[in-house]
Amino acid sequence: MTNHLQMISSCKTNNDLALKLRNIKSFTALKLMDAIINNPAESRKEHMLNTFEAEGKKSSSNFRFKFWEHENHPVLLDSTLAYNQRLDYSHYNPVRAGFLTDPWHWKLSSATDYFTSEKGLLDLIILE
Repeated sequence: MTNHLQMISSCKTNNDLALKLRNIKSFTALKLMDAIINNPAESRKEHMLNTFEAEGKKSSSNFRFKFWEHENHPVLLDSTLAYNQRLDYSHYNPVRAGFLTDPWHWKLSSATDYFTSEKGLLDLIILE
């Protein structure tokens, strides 16, 4: 979606999913902030940087900018039914929001992998 991330993930034995999620958020925040700052064509640069900096000042755990919210909304997927429901929810979220008519047209969605024979997001992301 345009303002949040939905993902289904798990960790192998002795791995900490919360730590991995923190690292993902840290890495992506740094990369996205760098992209905003260094893109001369970004017309909303000043507004976004001011917003992220104002949010960053509200929390002592931020260096300067706050890109992600600190809380997460995990859901335990302890059955095939629960897994499939969340997967469908995630794939059809941009359709319900009116951005497109087919979930596999959302650029960075795993729906391409599930609904078409094209290579999609799952071929790009492998976290261990």
